[in-house]
Amino acid sequence: MGKPTGFLDYRRLQEEKRPVQERLKDYREVSVPSETEELRDQGARCMDCGIPFCHALGCPVMNLIPEWNDAVYNGQWREAYERLSLTNTLPEITGRVCPAPCEASCTLSINDYPVTIKQIELAVAEKAFESGWVSPVKPKRETWKKIAIVGSGPAGLSAAQQLRRLGHSVTVFEQSDKIGGILRYGIPDFKLEKWVIDRRLYQMEHEGIQFETSVVIGKDLSAAYLQRKFDIILISTGAGKAREIGVPGDGFEGIHYAMEYLTPSNKFIAGKIPREQIIDARDKTVLVLGGGDTGSDCVGTANRQEAKKVYQYEIMPKPLEWKGPENPEWPYWPKILRTSSSHEEGCEREWGVETVRFSGRGIQVETAYFNRVEWKPKKNGWDKVTIPDSEFSLSVDVVLIAAGFVHAEHSPLLHDLGIEYDNRGNIITDETFMTSVPGVFAAGDAQSGASLIVRAINQGRSAAAGIHSYLSG
Repeated sequence: MGKPTGFLDYRRLQEEKRPVQERLKDYREVSVPSETEELRDQGARCMDCGIPFCHALGCPVMNLIPEWNDAVYNGQWREAYERLSLTNTLPEITGRVCPAPCEASCTLSINDYPVTIKQIELAVAEKAFESGWVSPVKPKRETWKKIAIVGSGPAGLSAAQQLRRLGHSVTVFEQSDKIGGILRYGIPDFKLEKWVIDRRLYQMEHEGIQFETSVVIGKDLSAAYLQRKFDIILISTGAGKAREIGVPGDGFEGIHYAMEYLTPSNKFIAGKIPREQIIDARDKTVLVLGGGDTGSDCVGTANRQEAKKVYQYEIMPKPLEWKGPENPEWPYWPKILRTSSSHEEGCEREWGVETVRFSGRGIQVETAYFNRVEWKPKKNGWDKVTIPDSEFSLSVDVVLIAAGFVHAEHSPLLHDLGIEYDNRGNIITDETFMTSVPGVFAAGDAQSGASLIVRAINQGRSAAAGIHSYLSG
């Protein structure tokens, strides 16, 4: 701990963002980087709390947060990066898109603003790239074991780098035309510009990882081929099965799942397809169903496409509006109302709204119908109760369903391998992340269900350790 009184001497530095009217004109990142000296003071706020809840409870990758905070305060940026890279494969990405559960668990959050952990993490990662500290790490010896990783999201990339550095031959297969999975085509550029991914991939390629794009395993290459050519298969395809709302009229044109909307938009921004091939919200009334991060991404994208009006409805009740600096549920993630940068740009939000049906003219959706609901506690959960005479409707042009993801796509690959699922449809694994099929492992959302990027990274790294142990035994 560099300064015992740091948390008393310095106030929390809030994240700076570009002005709304400026950022709506482009897809560049919303956040503005903080100055080095300002972050040094923020590092000083990290107190000698005895038990670092941020590390032990809040952070799924178990970052050594107090250690690199102290290093930043003392100007030891390379030391901070070395500590950070011990646990996190993609800190330049988590520093941008992670919701920072570590800050909710910060001991200062008992009665004050937490340390700006996320901003410091991003600054350390960017300093490392600028200074040339992020360089390829070659294995000390080759094992000549061949590993196929199916899916190139955060779990797959994290596992790939760990396994390659242990000396294994690693090939990552991706069905899209570029590597990155949901990081590339699921998250909008205003949250994560794609040069950030490409910069990290450059390092991985020079470490010897092979990337194969536009390959659908189970169609272009069979499961039998992978099992014959590789010693190990790791499935890290994510939780791609979207949750359906299942109401009358949900098949009208103009109604889309969130990824059907976000993926073409990201490809358009990357120059891969013309605007004519995207789902365009220009001059249209857009309804987003679902109040999570994916729904927020839809809101921000629609606003940049110059939508006429954007609504976002959530079936769950409105969370607690909390204005205090402290965490009301410390050290756990609080159930409070959160307003994203996309919401700041223009959106009418409502909660406790259940979608009942859609109607349209011809095959095009025209009107959405709703009931208002309230949630009443019962012995083993909550009951959804419709409020009498609460029906209302909304004229819409585009409906985007962002109700979450239920489990991995049960693809021909998983069928041909004979993979077993749990009662939620996720891939069953043991403590080493091996599936019911010997030599076949799974990590990330395909195994756990939809979750945070930091959990996917941790699972990818943990699966790599399980694979290495299996091969060594």
